[in-house]
Amino acid sequence: MRSDQIRQGRLSGDRSGDIEHFLASMDADRWIAEADLLVDMAHLLGLRRQEIIDEAPARALMAALLDLHDHGLPEEAFDERFEDIHAGKEAYLIDRVGEDFGGRLHMGRSRNDEVATCIRIRLKEEIIGLVRSLTGLRTTLLDVASRHTGTVMPGFTHLQHAQPTTLAHYLLAYEQAFSRDTARLRDAYARVDVSPLGSAAFASTGFPLDRDYTARLLGFARPAANSMDAVAARDFALEVLSDAAVCMTTVSRLCEELVLWSTAFFGFVQLDDAYCSSSSIMPQKKNPDVAEIMRAKAGSVAGELTAAVTITKGLPMSYNRDLQELTVHLWRGMEAARQSIPLLAGMIGSATFTTERMAAEAGRGFATATELADVLVRDYGLPFRTAHRIVGRAVRHGSLDLATLEGAAREAAELSVVELGVTQERIDEVLDPRHAVAVRSIVGGPAPAAVAAQLAEQKELLARDVAWAEETEAALLCAFEDLILESRRLAV
Repeated sequence: MRSDQIRQGRLSGDRSGDIEHFLASMDADRWIAEADLLVDMAHLLGLRRQEIIDEAPARALMAALLDLHDHGLPEEAFDERFEDIHAGKEAYLIDRVGEDFGGRLHMGRSRNDEVATCIRIRLKEEIIGLVRSLTGLRTTLLDVASRHTGTVMPGFTHLQHAQPTTLAHYLLAYEQAFSRDTARLRDAYARVDVSPLGSAAFASTGFPLDRDYTARLLGFARPAANSMDAVAARDFALEVLSDAAVCMTTVSRLCEELVLWSTAFFGFVQLDDAYCSSSSIMPQKKNPDVAEIMRAKAGSVAGELTAAVTITKGLPMSYNRDLQELTVHLWRGMEAARQSIPLLAGMIGSATFTTERMAAEAGRGFATATELADVLVRDYGLPFRTAHRIVGRAVRHGSLDLATLEGAAREAAELSVVELGVTQERIDEVLDPRHAVAVRSIVGGPAPAAVAAQLAEQKELLARDVAWAEETEAALLCAFEDLILESRRLAV
Protein backbone atom coordinates (compact mmCIF):
# COMPACT_ATOMS: atom_id res chain seq x y z
CA MET A 1 0.00 0.00 0.00
CA ARG A 2 0.92 3.61 -0.43
CA SER A 3 2.52 5.84 2.20
CA ASP A 4 0.35 7.83 4.59
CA GLN A 5 -1.97 9.79 2.28
CA ILE A 6 -2.80 12.31 5.01
CA ARG A 7 0.76 13.75 4.95
CA GLN A 8 0.91 14.22 1.21
CA GLY A 9 -0.67 17.67 1.08
CA ARG A 10 0.74 19.92 3.79
CA LEU A 11 3.86 17.98 4.75
CA SER A 12 6.89 16.70 2.85
CA GLY A 13 9.77 14.37 3.54
CA ASP A 14 9.89 10.93 5.08
CA ARG A 15 9.79 10.12 8.77
CA SER A 16 12.28 7.87 10.47
CA GLY A 17 11.06 4.55 11.81
CA ASP A 18 11.55 5.83 15.36
CA ILE A 19 9.19 8.74 14.76
CA GLU A 20 6.62 6.51 13.08
CA HIS A 21 6.72 4.09 16.00
CA PHE A 22 6.50 6.91 18.54
CA LEU A 23 3.40 8.42 16.92
CA ALA A 24 1.61 5.21 15.96
CA SER A 25 -1.38 3.99 17.96
CA MET A 26 -1.74 0.63 16.26
CA ASP A 27 -1.61 -1.53 19.40
CA ALA A 28 -4.50 0.35 20.97
CA ASP A 29 -6.29 0.62 17.62
CA ARG A 30 -6.68 -3.14 17.45
CA TRP A 31 -9.31 -2.69 20.15
CA ILE A 32 -11.40 -0.45 17.90
CA ALA A 33 -10.69 -1.81 14.41
CA GLU A 34 -14.01 -3.63 14.07
CA ALA A 35 -15.91 -0.68 15.49
CA ASP A 36 -14.16 1.57 12.97
CA LEU A 37 -15.58 -0.48 10.11
CA LEU A 38 -19.07 -0.05 11.53
CA VAL A 39 -18.49 3.70 11.80
CA ASP A 40 -17.35 3.80 8.18
CA MET A 41 -20.47 1.94 7.06
CA ALA A 42 -22.78 4.19 9.04
CA HIS A 43 -21.07 7.32 7.75
CA LEU A 44 -21.22 6.07 4.17
CA LEU A 45 -24.92 5.23 4.51
CA GLY A 46 -25.44 8.73 5.89
CA LEU A 47 -23.56 10.33 3.00
CA ARG A 48 -25.61 8.40 0.48
CA ARG A 49 -28.91 9.07 2.25
CA GLN A 50 -28.23 12.82 2.11
CA GLU A 51 -27.01 12.47 -1.50
CA ILE A 52 -23.62 13.85 -0.56
CA ILE A 53 -21.97 10.94 -2.37
CA ASP A 54 -23.11 9.45 -5.66
CA GLU A 55 -24.34 5.89 -5.95
CA ALA A 56 -21.39 4.42 -7.86
CA PRO A 57 -18.63 5.37 -5.39
CA ALA A 58 -20.94 4.56 -2.48
CA ARG A 59 -21.51 1.03 -3.79
CA ALA A 60 -17.84 0.43 -4.50
CA LEU A 61 -16.78 1.67 -1.10
CA MET A 62 -19.45 -0.32 0.73
CA ALA A 63 -18.51 -3.51 -1.09
CA ALA A 64 -14.90 -3.01 0.03
CA LEU A 65 -15.95 -2.27 3.61
CA LEU A 66 -18.17 -5.34 3.75
CA ASP A 67 -15.31 -7.46 2.49
CA LEU A 68 -13.16 -6.14 5.33
CA HIS A 69 -16.00 -6.79 7.78
CA ASP A 70 -16.46 -10.37 6.54
CA HIS A 71 -12.80 -11.32 6.25
CA GLY A 72 -10.96 -8.96 8.61
CA LEU A 73 -8.58 -6.10 8.12
CA PRO A 74 -5.30 -6.98 6.41
CA GLU A 75 -2.24 -6.76 8.61
CA GLU A 76 -0.73 -4.08 6.37
CA ALA A 77 -3.48 -1.70 7.48
CA PHE A 78 -1.77 -1.75 10.90
CA ASP A 79 1.62 -0.79 9.48
CA GLU A 80 3.22 1.96 11.56
CA ARG A 81 3.93 4.10 8.53
CA PHE A 82 0.30 5.09 9.04
CA GLU A 83 -0.28 6.91 12.29
CA ASP A 84 -3.42 4.96 13.10
CA ILE A 85 -5.81 2.33 11.81
CA HIS A 86 -8.05 5.01 10.31
CA ALA A 87 -5.30 6.14 7.94
CA GLY A 88 -4.21 2.57 7.24
CA LYS A 89 -7.73 1.49 6.38
CA GLU A 90 -8.33 4.50 4.17
CA ALA A 91 -5.11 3.77 2.27
CA TYR A 92 -6.32 0.21 1.74
CA LEU A 93 -9.67 1.43 0.39
CA ILE A 94 -8.02 3.91 -1.97
CA ASP A 95 -5.72 1.19 -3.26
CA ARG A 96 -8.70 -1.08 -3.82
CA VAL A 97 -11.28 1.24 -5.44
CA GLY A 98 -9.12 4.16 -6.54
CA GLU A 99 -8.83 7.63 -5.06
CA ASP A 100 -11.75 9.01 -7.08
CA PHE A 101 -14.03 6.66 -5.12
CA GLY A 102 -11.96 5.83 -2.03
CA GLY A 103 -11.06 9.44 -1.36
CA ARG A 104 -14.71 10.38 -0.89
CA LEU A 105 -15.44 8.40 2.29
CA HIS A 106 -13.95 11.03 4.58
CA MET A 107 -16.27 13.84 3.48
CA GLY A 108 -17.81 15.58 6.48
CA ARG A 109 -15.70 13.61 8.92
CA SER A 110 -12.46 13.95 10.87
CA ARG A 111 -10.39 11.33 12.58
CA ASN A 112 -11.33 13.21 15.75
CA ASP A 113 -15.02 12.34 15.67
CA GLU A 114 -14.24 8.97 14.09
CA VAL A 115 -12.00 7.76 16.90
CA ALA A 116 -14.24 9.23 19.61
CA THR A 117 -17.17 7.29 18.15
CA CYS A 118 -15.14 4.08 17.95
CA ILE A 119 -14.01 4.38 21.56
CA ARG A 120 -17.56 4.86 22.76
CA ILE A 121 -18.81 1.84 20.79
CA ARG A 122 -16.10 -0.40 22.22
CA LEU A 123 -16.47 0.99 25.70
CA LYS A 124 -20.19 0.26 25.66
CA GLU A 125 -19.35 -3.33 24.80
CA GLU A 126 -16.77 -3.44 27.59
CA ILE A 127 -19.30 -2.10 30.10
CA ILE A 128 -21.85 -4.73 29.14
CA GLY A 129 -19.21 -7.44 29.39
CA LEU A 130 -18.04 -6.25 32.80
CA VAL A 131 -21.62 -6.04 34.08
CA ARG A 132 -22.16 -9.61 32.90
CA SER A 133 -19.02 -10.73 34.74
CA LEU A 134 -20.13 -8.94 37.88
CA THR A 135 -23.56 -10.55 37.80
CA GLY A 136 -21.82 -13.91 37.49
CA LEU A 137 -19.65 -13.13 40.52
CA ARG A 138 -22.66 -11.91 42.48
CA THR A 139 -24.57 -15.08 41.59
CA THR A 140 -21.72 -17.14 43.02
CA LEU A 141 -21.57 -15.06 46.20
CA LEU A 142 -25.33 -15.38 46.72
CA ASP A 143 -25.28 -19.11 46.07
CA VAL A 144 -22.46 -19.75 48.52
CA ALA A 145 -24.02 -17.40 51.09
CA SER A 146 -27.36 -19.21 50.91
CA ARG A 147 -25.59 -22.41 51.99
CA HIS A 148 -23.91 -20.77 54.99
CA THR A 149 -26.59 -18.76 56.79
CA GLY A 150 -25.86 -20.77 59.93
CA THR A 151 -22.07 -20.91 59.59
CA VAL A 152 -20.83 -18.84 62.52
CA MET A 153 -17.44 -17.17 62.17
CA PRO A 154 -15.52 -14.33 63.79
CA GLY A 155 -15.92 -10.85 62.42
CA PHE A 156 -12.93 -8.57 62.56
CA THR A 157 -12.12 -4.92 63.00
CA HIS A 158 -8.48 -3.84 62.89
CA LEU A 159 -7.87 -7.50 61.93
CA GLN A 160 -8.72 -8.52 65.52
CA HIS A 161 -11.61 -10.63 66.73
CA ALA A 162 -14.52 -8.25 67.16
CA GLN A 163 -17.99 -9.86 67.12
CA PRO A 164 -19.42 -13.12 65.82
CA THR A 165 -21.10 -13.11 62.43
CA THR A 166 -21.83 -15.68 59.75
CA LEU A 167 -20.12 -16.58 56.52
CA ALA A 168 -23.32 -15.67 54.70
CA HIS A 169 -23.32 -12.21 56.25
CA TYR A 170 -19.68 -11.77 55.29
CA LEU A 171 -20.20 -12.83 51.67
CA LEU A 172 -23.28 -10.64 51.35
CA ALA A 173 -21.19 -7.63 52.38
CA TYR A 174 -19.02 -8.16 49.30
CA GLU A 175 -22.04 -8.87 47.12
CA GLN A 176 -23.44 -5.50 48.17
CA ALA A 177 -20.23 -3.80 47.11
CA PHE A 178 -20.20 -5.54 43.73
CA SER A 179 -23.85 -4.64 43.32
CA ARG A 180 -22.91 -0.98 43.65
CA ASP A 181 -20.11 -1.48 41.11
CA THR A 182 -22.73 -2.81 38.72
CA ALA A 183 -24.97 0.19 39.35
CA ARG A 184 -22.11 2.60 38.72
CA LEU A 185 -21.32 0.95 35.39
CA ARG A 186 -24.96 1.04 34.36
CA ASP A 187 -25.13 4.73 35.20
CA ALA A 188 -21.93 5.39 33.25
CA TYR A 189 -23.30 3.57 30.21
CA ALA A 190 -25.91 6.27 29.70
CA ARG A 191 -23.18 8.92 29.50
CA VAL A 192 -21.11 6.84 27.08
CA ASP A 193 -24.15 6.20 24.89
CA VAL A 194 -23.95 9.35 22.74
CA SER A 195 -22.55 9.57 19.22
CA PRO A 196 -19.80 12.07 18.31
CA LEU A 197 -20.05 11.15 14.61
CA GLY A 198 -20.66 14.24 12.49
CA SER A 199 -18.79 16.56 14.82
CA ALA A 200 -15.79 16.44 12.44
CA ALA A 201 -12.63 18.07 13.81
CA PHE A 202 -14.60 19.99 16.46
CA ALA A 203 -16.71 22.62 14.63
CA SER A 204 -19.00 20.12 12.85
CA THR A 205 -19.27 20.35 9.05
CA GLY A 206 -20.95 22.23 6.24
CA PHE A 207 -22.17 18.96 4.72
CA PRO A 208 -25.86 18.35 5.53
CA LEU A 209 -25.31 15.22 7.64
CA ASP A 210 -28.18 13.59 9.52
CA ARG A 211 -26.50 12.87 12.85
CA ASP A 212 -29.63 11.32 14.37
CA TYR A 213 -29.64 8.77 11.55
CA THR A 214 -26.02 7.69 11.96
CA ALA A 215 -26.37 7.62 15.75
CA ARG A 216 -29.32 5.27 15.39
CA LEU A 217 -27.44 3.05 12.93
CA LEU A 218 -24.61 2.63 15.45
CA GLY A 219 -26.90 1.85 18.37
CA PHE A 220 -26.47 5.15 20.20
CA ALA A 221 -29.26 6.79 22.15
CA ARG A 222 -28.63 10.18 20.55
CA PRO A 223 -25.93 12.35 18.94
CA ALA A 224 -23.65 14.41 21.19
CA ALA A 225 -25.11 17.87 21.76
CA ASN A 226 -21.95 19.94 21.26
CA SER A 227 -19.46 19.12 18.52
CA MET A 228 -16.44 20.49 20.41
CA ASP A 229 -17.27 18.54 23.55
CA ALA A 230 -17.97 15.46 21.43
CA VAL A 231 -14.37 15.16 20.18
CA ALA A 232 -12.54 16.62 23.19
CA ALA A 233 -14.34 14.91 26.09
CA ARG A 234 -12.82 11.87 27.72
CA ASP A 235 -14.55 12.23 31.06
CA PHE A 236 -16.74 9.28 30.09
CA ALA A 237 -13.59 7.16 29.77
CA LEU A 238 -12.26 8.42 33.10
CA GLU A 239 -15.60 7.62 34.72
CA VAL A 240 -15.68 4.04 33.48
CA LEU A 241 -12.01 3.51 34.29
CA SER A 242 -12.70 4.92 37.76
CA ASP A 243 -15.59 2.49 38.17
CA ALA A 244 -13.27 -0.35 37.18
CA ALA A 245 -10.64 0.84 39.67
CA VAL A 246 -13.21 1.01 42.49
CA CYS A 247 -14.43 -2.47 41.60
CA MET A 248 -10.91 -3.87 41.50
CA THR A 249 -10.17 -2.30 44.88
CA THR A 250 -12.99 -4.41 46.33
CA VAL A 251 -11.66 -7.43 44.45
CA SER A 252 -8.28 -6.82 46.05
CA ARG A 253 -9.77 -6.62 49.54
CA LEU A 254 -11.58 -9.92 49.07
CA CYS A 255 -8.47 -11.54 47.63
CA GLU A 256 -6.43 -10.28 50.58
CA GLU A 257 -8.81 -12.04 52.96
CA LEU A 258 -8.78 -15.24 50.93
CA VAL A 259 -4.98 -15.17 51.10
CA LEU A 260 -5.07 -14.70 54.87
CA TRP A 261 -7.84 -17.24 55.38
CA SER A 262 -5.92 -19.87 53.45
CA THR A 263 -2.91 -19.65 55.80
CA ALA A 264 -2.36 -22.07 58.69
CA PHE A 265 -2.88 -19.13 61.05
CA PHE A 266 -6.51 -18.79 59.99
CA GLY A 267 -7.34 -22.10 58.32
CA PHE A 268 -10.75 -20.84 57.20
CA VAL A 269 -10.60 -21.86 53.53
CA GLN A 270 -9.04 -24.33 51.14
CA LEU A 271 -8.72 -22.86 47.65
CA ASP A 272 -9.03 -25.21 44.71
CA ASP A 273 -5.67 -26.34 43.37
CA ALA A 274 -6.45 -24.77 39.98
CA TYR A 275 -6.15 -21.32 41.57
CA CYS A 276 -2.88 -22.07 43.38
CA SER A 277 0.75 -22.73 42.55
CA SER A 278 3.55 -24.54 44.31
CA SER A 279 7.11 -23.60 45.18
CA SER A 280 10.12 -24.37 43.01
CA ILE A 281 12.05 -25.43 46.11
CA MET A 282 9.57 -26.11 48.95
CA PRO A 283 7.47 -29.15 47.97
CA GLN A 284 4.85 -28.62 50.67
CA LYS A 285 3.78 -25.18 49.46
CA LYS A 286 0.34 -24.33 48.09
CA ASN A 287 0.38 -20.64 47.23
CA PRO A 288 -2.77 -18.60 46.44
CA ASP A 289 -1.19 -17.07 43.35
CA VAL A 290 -4.39 -16.15 41.47
CA ALA A 291 -5.62 -14.11 44.44
CA GLU A 292 -2.21 -12.46 44.75
CA ILE A 293 -2.07 -11.52 41.07
CA MET A 294 -5.56 -10.04 41.38
CA ARG A 295 -4.36 -7.83 44.21
CA ALA A 296 -1.64 -6.61 41.88
CA LYS A 297 -4.09 -6.13 39.01
CA ALA A 298 -6.08 -3.80 41.25
CA GLY A 299 -2.98 -1.65 41.60
CA SER A 300 -2.48 -1.73 37.85
CA VAL A 301 -6.01 -0.52 37.18
CA ALA A 302 -5.59 2.27 39.73
CA GLY A 303 -2.37 3.20 37.94
CA GLU A 304 -4.11 3.29 34.56
CA LEU A 305 -6.73 5.64 36.03
CA THR A 306 -4.07 7.91 37.52
CA ALA A 307 -2.25 8.07 34.20
CA ALA A 308 -5.46 8.81 32.28
CA VAL A 309 -6.47 11.61 34.65
CA THR A 310 -2.98 13.12 34.52
CA ILE A 311 -2.93 13.02 30.72
CA THR A 312 -6.26 14.83 30.51
CA LYS A 313 -5.91 17.47 33.21
CA GLY A 314 -3.84 20.04 31.29
CA LEU A 315 -5.41 19.82 27.84
CA PRO A 316 -7.08 22.87 26.29
CA MET A 317 -10.12 22.56 24.04
CA SER A 318 -10.60 20.84 21.80
CA TYR A 319 -8.77 17.76 20.45
CA ASN A 320 -5.12 17.17 21.35
CA ARG A 321 -2.97 14.22 20.32
CA ASP A 322 -2.28 13.49 23.99
CA LEU A 323 -5.66 11.77 24.09
CA GLN A 324 -4.20 8.96 22.00
CA GLU A 325 -2.09 7.94 24.99
CA LEU A 326 -5.11 7.95 27.31
CA THR A 327 -6.80 5.28 25.21
CA VAL A 328 -3.99 2.82 25.91
CA HIS A 329 -4.61 3.11 29.65
CA LEU A 330 -8.37 2.77 29.20
CA TRP A 331 -8.11 -0.57 27.41
CA ARG A 332 -5.45 -1.91 29.77
CA GLY A 333 -7.58 -1.09 32.79
CA MET A 334 -10.72 -2.60 31.33
CA GLU A 335 -8.86 -5.74 30.26
CA ALA A 336 -7.44 -6.30 33.76
CA ALA A 337 -10.91 -5.98 35.33
CA ARG A 338 -12.51 -8.16 32.67
CA GLN A 339 -9.94 -10.92 33.23
CA SER A 340 -10.15 -10.81 37.02
CA ILE A 341 -13.87 -10.91 37.82
CA PRO A 342 -14.69 -14.34 36.30
CA LEU A 343 -11.59 -15.85 37.90
CA LEU A 344 -12.66 -14.53 41.29
CA ALA A 345 -16.11 -16.07 40.83
CA GLY A 346 -14.54 -19.42 40.01
CA MET A 347 -12.15 -19.22 42.95
CA ILE A 348 -14.97 -18.56 45.43
CA GLY A 349 -17.35 -21.06 43.90
CA SER A 350 -14.78 -23.88 44.07
CA ALA A 351 -13.42 -23.03 47.54
CA THR A 352 -13.99 -25.24 50.56
CA PHE A 353 -14.74 -23.30 53.73
CA THR A 354 -13.59 -24.91 57.00
CA THR A 355 -16.75 -24.24 59.00
CA GLU A 356 -15.57 -26.07 62.12
CA ARG A 357 -12.49 -23.87 62.35
CA MET A 358 -14.61 -20.75 61.82
CA ALA A 359 -16.99 -21.77 64.58
CA ALA A 360 -14.11 -22.50 66.96
CA GLU A 361 -12.72 -19.00 66.39
CA ALA A 362 -16.06 -17.20 66.54
CA GLY A 363 -15.93 -16.61 70.30
CA ARG A 364 -12.19 -16.15 70.66
CA GLY A 365 -10.70 -12.87 71.82
CA PHE A 366 -13.78 -12.05 73.93
CA ALA A 367 -15.74 -11.56 70.69
CA THR A 368 -19.07 -11.86 72.53
CA ALA A 369 -18.21 -9.15 75.09
CA THR A 370 -20.35 -6.60 73.26
CA GLU A 371 -23.41 -8.81 73.59
CA LEU A 372 -22.75 -9.22 77.33
CA ALA A 373 -22.61 -5.43 77.72
CA ASP A 374 -25.81 -5.13 75.68
CA VAL A 375 -27.55 -7.69 77.92
CA LEU A 376 -26.59 -5.71 81.04
CA VAL A 377 -28.32 -2.77 79.40
CA ARG A 378 -31.37 -4.52 77.90
CA ASP A 379 -32.13 -6.96 80.73
CA TYR A 380 -30.77 -5.26 83.83
CA GLY A 381 -31.23 -1.56 83.12
CA LEU A 382 -27.64 -0.33 83.30
CA PRO A 383 -26.50 2.68 81.25
CA PHE A 384 -24.51 1.44 78.27
CA ARG A 385 -21.36 3.33 79.23
CA THR A 386 -21.49 1.72 82.70
CA ALA A 387 -21.99 -1.74 81.19
CA HIS A 388 -19.17 -1.04 78.73
CA ARG A 389 -16.83 -0.13 81.57
CA ILE A 390 -17.74 -3.20 83.64
CA VAL A 391 -17.26 -5.68 80.80
CA GLY A 392 -14.08 -3.93 79.68
CA ARG A 393 -12.58 -4.28 83.16
CA ALA A 394 -13.58 -7.94 83.27
CA VAL A 395 -11.79 -8.52 79.97
CA ARG A 396 -8.75 -6.76 81.34
CA HIS A 397 -8.79 -9.20 84.25
CA GLY A 398 -8.90 -12.07 81.77
CA SER A 399 -12.32 -13.63 82.25
CA LEU A 400 -16.03 -13.06 81.65
CA ASP A 401 -17.32 -15.46 84.31
CA LEU A 402 -19.66 -14.33 87.06
CA ALA A 403 -16.98 -13.84 89.71
CA THR A 404 -14.82 -11.63 87.50
CA LEU A 405 -17.83 -9.67 86.28
CA GLU A 406 -18.96 -9.11 89.86
CA GLY A 407 -15.53 -7.83 90.85
CA ALA A 408 -15.33 -5.61 87.82
CA ALA A 409 -18.78 -4.17 88.58
CA ARG A 410 -17.83 -3.26 92.12
CA GLU A 411 -14.55 -1.78 90.92
CA ALA A 412 -16.03 0.15 88.03
CA ALA A 413 -19.40 1.26 89.34
CA GLU A 414 -19.65 0.12 92.96
CA LEU A 415 -22.62 -2.13 92.23
CA SER A 416 -23.31 -5.87 92.37
CA VAL A 417 -24.34 -7.73 89.24
CA VAL A 418 -25.31 -10.66 91.45
CA GLU A 419 -27.85 -8.46 93.22
CA LEU A 420 -29.14 -7.39 89.79
CA GLY A 421 -29.94 -11.05 89.12
CA VAL A 422 -27.12 -11.93 86.75
CA THR A 423 -26.31 -15.66 86.87
CA GLN A 424 -23.53 -17.78 85.44
CA GLU A 425 -26.09 -19.65 83.39
CA ARG A 426 -27.23 -16.38 81.81
CA ILE A 427 -23.63 -15.33 81.12
CA ASP A 428 -22.86 -18.66 79.46
CA GLU A 429 -25.92 -18.28 77.24
CA VAL A 430 -24.97 -14.74 76.25
CA LEU A 431 -21.37 -15.67 75.49
CA ASP A 432 -22.40 -18.33 72.96
CA PRO A 433 -21.52 -16.90 69.52
CA ARG A 434 -24.72 -18.33 68.04
CA HIS A 435 -26.74 -16.35 70.55
CA ALA A 436 -24.88 -13.17 69.63
CA VAL A 437 -25.71 -13.78 65.98
CA ALA A 438 -29.34 -14.78 66.55
CA VAL A 439 -30.28 -11.63 68.47
CA ARG A 440 -28.95 -9.37 65.71
CA SER A 441 -32.03 -9.82 63.61
CA ILE A 442 -32.73 -6.24 62.55
CA VAL A 443 -32.43 -5.17 58.92
CA GLY A 444 -28.92 -5.83 57.67
CA GLY A 445 -27.90 -8.04 60.58
CA PRO A 446 -26.32 -11.51 60.56
CA ALA A 447 -29.25 -13.45 62.07
CA PRO A 448 -30.58 -16.10 59.68
CA ALA A 449 -33.89 -14.33 59.15
CA ALA A 450 -32.20 -11.01 58.42
CA VAL A 451 -29.76 -12.69 56.05
CA ALA A 452 -32.64 -14.44 54.28
CA ALA A 453 -34.24 -11.05 53.67
CA GLN A 454 -30.94 -9.71 52.31
CA LEU A 455 -30.60 -12.72 50.02
CA ALA A 456 -34.09 -12.24 48.62
CA GLU A 457 -33.58 -8.53 48.03
CA GLN A 458 -30.20 -8.96 46.37
CA LYS A 459 -31.42 -11.79 44.15
CA GLU A 460 -34.19 -9.51 42.92
CA LEU A 461 -31.70 -6.72 42.20
CA LEU A 462 -29.37 -9.21 40.51
CA ALA A 463 -32.17 -10.37 38.23
CA ARG A 464 -32.78 -6.78 37.12
CA ASP A 465 -29.07 -6.27 36.38
CA VAL A 466 -28.90 -9.53 34.41
CA ALA A 467 -31.95 -8.44 32.40
CA TRP A 468 -30.37 -5.02 31.74
CA ALA A 469 -27.19 -6.60 30.39
CA GLU A 470 -29.10 -9.01 28.17
CA GLU A 471 -31.49 -6.37 26.83
CA THR A 472 -28.78 -3.75 26.29
CA GLU A 473 -26.49 -6.17 24.51
CA ALA A 474 -29.36 -7.47 22.37
CA ALA A 475 -30.34 -3.92 21.37
CA LEU A 476 -26.76 -3.08 20.43
CA LEU A 477 -26.32 -6.26 18.39
CA CYS A 478 -29.66 -5.67 16.69
CA ALA A 479 -28.52 -2.16 15.67
CA PHE A 480 -25.28 -3.58 14.25
CA GLU A 481 -27.16 -6.31 12.36
CA ASP A 482 -29.49 -3.72 10.86
CA LEU A 483 -26.47 -1.60 9.92
CA ILE A 484 -24.83 -4.52 8.10
CA LEU A 485 -28.12 -5.34 6.37
CA GLU A 486 -28.52 -1.76 5.16
CA SER A 487 -24.89 -1.77 4.05
CA ARG A 488 -25.38 -4.95 1.99
CA ARG A 489 -28.42 -3.42 0.33
CA LEU A 490 -26.37 -0.43 -0.75
CA ALA A 491 -23.54 -2.61 -2.04
CA VAL A 492 -25.82 -4.69 -4.31
